[in-house]
Amino acid sequence: MTKSTDILSPVWTHLTQIEPVRAEGIYLYDADGRRYTDFTCGIGVTNTGHCHPKVVKAIQDQAEKLIFGQVNIVIPPASLALAEALKEFTPPSLDTFFFSNSGAEAVEASVKLARHATKRRNIVVFQGSFHGRTAQTMAMTTSKYIYRYNYQPLPGGVFVAPFPYSYFYGWDEENTTEFCLRELDRLFHSQTLPEETAAVVIEPVLGEGGYVPVPAGFMQELRALCDQNDILLICDEVQTGFGRTGKFFSYEHTGVEPDIIVMAKGLGSGVPISGIAASRDLMAHWKPGSHGGTYGGGSAIAAAAALATVQVIQEENLVGNSARMGAYLVDGLRSLQEKYPIIGDIRGLGLMVATEFTSKDGKPDAVATKAVQRSCLEQDLLLLTCGTYDNVIRWIPPLVVTESQLQEALRIFENSLELEFRQKVGQNPCQELPLGRNFMSEQKENYPRVH
Repeated sequence: MTKSTDILSPVWTHLTQIEPVRAEGIYLYDADGRRYTDFTCGIGVTNTGHCHPKVVKAIQDQAEKLIFGQVNIVIPPASLALAEALKEFTPPSLDTFFFSNSGAEAVEASVKLARHATKRRNIVVFQGSFHGRTAQTMAMTTSKYIYRYNYQPLPGGVFVAPFPYSYFYGWDEENTTEFCLRELDRLFHSQTLPEETAAVVIEPVLGEGGYVPVPAGFMQELRALCDQNDILLICDEVQTGFGRTGKFFSYEHTGVEPDIIVMAKGLGSGVPISGIAASRDLMAHWKPGSHGGTYGGGSAIAAAAALATVQVIQEENLVGNSARMGAYLVDGLRSLQEKYPIIGDIRGLGLMVATEFTSKDGKPDAVATKAVQRSCLEQDLLLLTCGTYDNVIRWIPPLVVTESQLQEALRIFENSLELEFRQKVGQNPCQELPLGRNFMSEQKENYPRVH
């Protein structure tokens, strides 16, 4: 019998075979009324929750007035209103905006702007990065081989430096930061000179690379290095923006300001829109007509949805809720880590949280990760994995999530951990054991906390 998904290209992977007919808040519903808790957030898209009433109304109202106005021909008022609204959340110097459709397009736009503005060609990115799937952004993506598989040769002029991922290296933050800065200095002496480097592009929290926040000290040194060498600092906030990390933009945690901010995902609450913010002086280096696109800046519906999204985030203090609920989630996960040592590390900012699974020999444990994820799915909790070794479960619930909803998710997660650890220690996974019992304490010494 032919599956309904057989008419879709097999290049798409599918976490589930769920076909939702409606959604609200953190929940998806299928045609039978079965409810699923969506902690994937469309990979960090539905920050305001599914079908937020104010976003829905903004889309409906705009559709009655103007659906599309090509920005090279006319200027949709909704796009102007969105740019004005975003100025409240960017540094005063980053006062000019270019809109596009996807995160990859926005990253590529930032690279093109940097090359025009500096008259240099080379770009530095970091190990574990994910910047998109276009040819240019594939060349900048290093989180997993599959994103570049059989697409070589890719555009040149891209150089990769180590990201300060303390848990992976097994060092503290200070030593990791020192090592990565030393390696970056070596890169500038061995692969691309500062005077031929247009920009350094960094995710303030690695996304596909494992949900790893960048240390503030590293970002401050990186900012100083870029200033000393007239290199532009580009923050890819595609997944980290719009309240996801407990700040409107994640770079705010580090005490530095970028030269270009790349934004997408959470900007439109599910309607495709992306953008970059930079200074007027920097944007003035972009020769008119040297970049553009049919839909970028022209979709009045996307701009209206994005404007409503920004307003909802502000009015409902979703940034504050992200910080509070993120702290609650991390506390709950760390309590589970004490009982379930297959969790090697808990890290994150706001509601962008990672649980990294490590085996007894200190290696990434993708098998356990997938088993726990699968068990959660069987209990209608949708979670995604990430990381180069696919051994990280990422927590990205909508920013409207409540404490009680997180409690329920943590309960399901513990059920799944319990089943997995019973199998790890050779117990009958069907045997009833009281949840919350620290029955693994005697196993802890076998589970190292670092690789």
